[in-house]
Amino acid sequence: MSADGSITLPFADGEHRFRLAIGQLRELQEAVNLPRARAGTASVGPAQILAGLGSGEWWVDDLRETIRLGLIGGGATPARALILTTRYVDVRPPRESIPLARGILLAALIGVPEDPAGGKPLAGETATEGTAASSSPASTATAQP
Repeated sequence: MSADGSITLPFADGEHRFRLAIGQLRELQEAVNLPRARAGTASVGPAQILAGLGSGEWWVDDLRETIRLGLIGGGATPARALILTTRYVDVRPPRESIPLARGILLAALIGVPEDPAGGKPLAGETATEGTAASSSPASTATAQP
């Protein structure tokens, strides 16, 4: 698993690193809950935002702020993150941003498996799992027509 919850994904003008550490997750909660408080709806945390993105029960700021704060957590300056978000999120249909926002939140909350092609085992696996031969003896039965 990615040790820090970061993930590199295609966005805007290329590939960008995204990360929501605890500080960004707290800021995300504050940013998305202010409009909800004004509307008299319940506050949400990162897991509820993720669930809402999957169920279709999301607010525009859930998408926008997840992406903007993910860029900042991934190393972009706040100014650059704002420019990218304004240029590539604000002017596009919101549904286009759902897969990106979900990927960022999943990486932050669950982690990112290592690439199997990279030779590193996935979490919970050993290097030989999936490649070891069976310990059972080979069958000697012949095929019947």
